[in-house]
Amino acid sequence: MKTKILVTGGAGFIGSEVVKQLIERGYQVRVADDLSKKEAKVPKECEFLKLDLTKKEAALRAMEGIDYCIHLAAKIGGIGYFHKYPATILSENNKMYSAVFEAAVAKKIKRIIYLSSSMVFESTNRFPSKESDLDKIPPPVSSYGFSKLVGEWYCRAFRDEYGLPYTIIRPFNAYGINEAPGEEIGYAHVIPDLIKKILSGQYPLELLGNGRQTRCFTHVSDITRGIILAMESDKAINDDFNIGSEKEMRMLDLAELLWRKCNADKPFKVKYVKGFKYDIKRRVPSSKKTKKILKWEPKKKFEQELPEIINWISHSIS
Repeated sequence: MKTKILVTGGAGFIGSEVVKQLIERGYQVRVADDLSKKEAKVPKECEFLKLDLTKKEAALRAMEGIDYCIHLAAKIGGIGYFHKYPATILSENNKMYSAVFEAAVAKKIKRIIYLSSSMVFESTNRFPSKESDLDKIPPPVSSYGFSKLVGEWYCRAFRDEYGLPYTIIRPFNAYGINEAPGEEIGYAHVIPDLIKKILSGQYPLELLGNGRQTRCFTHVSDITRGIILAMESDKAINDDFNIGSEKEMRMLDLAELLWRKCNADKPFKVKYVKGFKYDIKRRVPSSKKTKKILKWEPKKKFEQELPEIINWISHSIS
């Protein structure tokens, strides 16, 4: 009998890639998603349940007959979304944690793989950020970052009280196709936001903050490979892993690169606009633990992937 995997949020950006790779590896997959994102799409060759996972009964239904749960479902967006809906993020994600983790215990699944976020390192001054740094730094200041950290506490608390095994995954700045730009600035992540502004003819190109913020971008297929490697490894039980490229890039350099890749017909020029309150200045992972234990390394080359993403966004906004 095939191992059966529940992917919550499996119609989303990362989730749809997780489902695709799981099916390619021969797993039986069930997706539970509320289809709240306009770009959400139900992956083929899987069982699909349209459910609100903040409801206990829905979570129990989703978890029936499941071996492993990869929990991706969450209220998520770009930095503008974090600032506009802090209470919604905190409240809805906590309801989901309670329903999903309690259902996992009730249905006696083998392990829950929880997708946390690099945002748990919001307050760090330690670079590159290691998994062990979380015990030494202040908690995140945004509702989203704090919410993702709370999910990590759920993992450990449900292990301690109920014996539910877990694995925590912290992806760093996923990019790839199937992530639509937002209706407002900051509602999506930086790459689709910038590409949309360039393709729409904005000039000069508006950048939030001073352009010196840095991020390390990791292709969604590489992140997904790491998630599945962790699920398949006994060495990952009751442990946590950063999954991210360690190549740091300034937002100004990212904007200029995207400008060139979009074949803009004017010289590159930016206009700096006031950023959001919680705009992290620097984010750099240490992925040494993940490389050592899971034998994971990123394979995709950032610049080589951009034309496909630009083409996809061009069609999505046309």
